[in-house]
Amino acid sequence: MITDIGYNTSLAGKLTLVVCIFSAISFVKPSGIPSGKKDNHPHGLQLQWKNNILTISGENLPGKTMDILYIEAFCKTGSTNRAWDSTTIPHKTELVLSDRSGKYLKLRSVVQPDIEVLHDIRAGSDEVEINLVITNKGNQPEGIDWFQPCIRVNQFTNREQDDYISRCFIFTKNGLTTLDKTRRTHNGYYKGGQTYVPPGINLNDVNPRPISPDQPSNGLIGCFSDDDNYIMATAWDHYQELFQGIFVCIHSDPRIGGLQPGEVKKLRGKIYVVKNDPRALQRRYQQDFE
Repeated sequence: MITDIGYNTSLAGKLTLVVCIFSAISFVKPSGIPSGKKDNHPHGLQLQWKNNILTISGENLPGKTMDILYIEAFCKTGSTNRAWDSTTIPHKTELVLSDRSGKYLKLRSVVQPDIEVLHDIRAGSDEVEINLVITNKGNQPEGIDWFQPCIRVNQFTNREQDDYISRCFIFTKNGLTTLDKTRRTHNGYYKGGQTYVPPGINLNDVNPRPISPDQPSNGLIGCFSDDDNYIMATAWDHYQELFQGIFVCIHSDPRIGGLQPGEVKKLRGKIYVVKNDPRALQRRYQQDFE
């Protein structure tokens, strides 16, 4: 090719050279943004993050957008019977990288004093996958136990605080159970909301709100769209609790379980926006996490 260019001095040859160079440049993949799997659904989900709000949008998403307070809080142990300000750990999150298509975000959180959390967030046709790398860069153990992504579901369910729990669900020993049908309590350090704690989690280390006696049988918590055509559900591979909050929100709150000096932990979560088929959702969850 270089030899041909050297001898081809005609106008046509020069134009050919320009076209070849332009073509080569056009196919150079931008550095820093992973390609991932090809998304064959051009109207799938998109992502945006600004001022601690992760927004999922899509043509087929009921309500068109869904906001997540990401991250609401990082928490210490002993949280159940203590003021919230004494449980939360100061943190700051910043945007590191995003792509123009809205399919990929990279965030970085610094949790005082020495914890770094790298967030790799990717949107597909009907799900968002979140992969975290959590590192203790200090020389002391850190009691960072769990954290809270707060998913606001008012637009998806078209409900308000007083009636949205009938649209939300977890899975218990009785199968899919809407939250208004779970056994609910009303005593907690703070009133309102309901916490669902899986087996193996210390009841002293969860949300300081009423705790239901019903235990989740898996890590899914979700809700039905207003038109009953879709389900939004979320899950993590390690979770501290499932939670129904006081801002028309639901949580699957991931578990970190503390970090030793220099220790690195990885977590993976998903947010599904799928057709209203609970059995298919369970099968997908099992494939992804179990």
